[in-house]
Amino acid sequence: MKNNFIYIFLLIFAIPLFAQTTDSLTVKKDVKVIVVNDSLKPKVEYNPLAPARAAFYSAVVPGLGQAYNKKYWKIPIIYAGMAAGVYFYKQQDEEYDRFRNAYKRRLAGYEDDEFQGISDDRLINAQKSAQRNKDVSIIVTIAFYLLNVVDANVDAHLQQYEVSDDLSLQPNFDYNQFNAKPQYGMSLTYRFK
Repeated sequence: MKNNFIYIFLLIFAIPLFAQTTDSLTVKKDVKVIVVNDSLKPKVEYNPLAPARAAFYSAVVPGLGQAYNKKYWKIPIIYAGMAAGVYFYKQQDEEYDRFRNAYKRRLAGYEDDEFQGISDDRLINAQKSAQRNKDVSIIVTIAFYLLNVVDANVDAHLQQYEVSDDLSLQPNFDYNQFNAKPQYGMSLTYRFK
């Protein structure tokens, strides 16, 4: 049975490979190839430096790479994220200075600070919490900046791929009438032309 499978495999796949002649393998120089563009969108010439250029623009001025890729709607998101990080850093820095100054005044012997009734240990914990929040704000700001650069690079890469309707992944919803329950799934469709 195993040998029969090998013979059938050879008959179907291997023998047609040997049936070609050398005349069919030679390239004729006077043959012209005509490529017909069947999509509605005009073909854009491939630019291998576009992703690097977009990433460089975003690294120099945040949002400039998105403008280069013509994704203008992303620019306010980038600036809002970075501005939020800077705002919370400034706010936590002021809080840290208030707690630190009050604690330093208590160490100097003064009892007239704005945090009456709060122990020294609570002021130390408040300083640590404000410092930790400042660090998180810096990380958020840097993360938005780096996300800006990576987004510009990836978006420039993806703009150069032709996306057609030949391959699609769509959600599938069906109602089973036998057990009266919905059925969910995904369907992968490939169209041959």
